[in-house]
Amino acid sequence: MKRIGLLGGSFNPAHLGHRKLSLHAIRALGLDEVWWLVSPGNPLKDKAGMAPFKARMASAQRMARHAPIRVSGIEKRIKTRYTADTIRKLPRLFPRHRFIWLMGADNLAQFHKWERWRDIAEQVPIAVIARPGYDREAHASPAMGWLRRAVRPAGQAKNWTRWRLPALVLLRFRPDPTSATSLRAADPAWHRRYAGARQSVTLMGEATASSPQQVRTDKLQP
Repeated sequence: MKRIGLLGGSFNPAHLGHRKLSLHAIRALGLDEVWWLVSPGNPLKDKAGMAPFKARMASAQRMARHAPIRVSGIEKRIKTRYTADTIRKLPRLFPRHRFIWLMGADNLAQFHKWERWRDIAEQVPIAVIARPGYDREAHASPAMGWLRRAVRPAGQAKNWTRWRLPALVLLRFRPDPTSATSLRAADPAWHRRYAGARQSVTLMGEATASSPQQVRTDKLQP
């Protein structure tokens, strides 16, 4: 039985903050892997600033190198628009895996805006990683009000497969200040570097290219 953390997002582009969050979650939760679910389109984000899917997959590939991180476009393959639908389908596709949803405190602050967010919390445990400037907003959010009684001690984080749902754990580590917004502001045409990426989609929805989309090693590297 593999223990898998799921980190969904636009990855527009992927950056060091995604990587550090994932490696911390692997250590804190005792995960075998983290899967980055690159969304074909985020319903809560402006399409105008969204780079092409292939470029976002390619940027995730580069950032995930030499780490137990699997970059996947499975949501595009199984045609799910909302996280609630993805979470419902994954256990059927991977019955020997156990999943926990990973999110930053910024996403917890707006979690109540997600489609069927309560269904997500009732299907998988959730691990929330602190992000600078968002903690107060996250703790005051409507979703946190509903989930407050479901909070588990961080010291028991590796026991998440035994928790009764809904369940949420708050994790803290030295955060990385990098954000996709600042990277796009500094380089609005960043996606052009990946314009020539050739990809095909495997059964799991991973992208394969001339350079590997998924590179894993036994060692966690910063």
